[in-house]
Amino acid sequence: MESVYYMFGEDDVMVIVEMPDNVSMSALSLAVSASGLVRTKTIPLITVDEMDKALAKSINYRPPGR
Repeated sequence: MESVYYMFGEDDVMVIVEMPDNVSMSALSLAVSASGLVRTKTIPLITVDEMDKALAKSINYRPPGR
């Protein structure tokens, strides 16, 4: 666990954790949600280096209807 923040609005608490991969985070989220005591929402964060790689990657995408 990196940090915990309390918030105003739709969500009351934000917990920031570092996990080795998305599968591990999904397993943790499922286990916490299964308790029935909290609702979870997972928002993956990416590093600047990962964003640079995403921007450099070429994707062949055609919008629907075109």
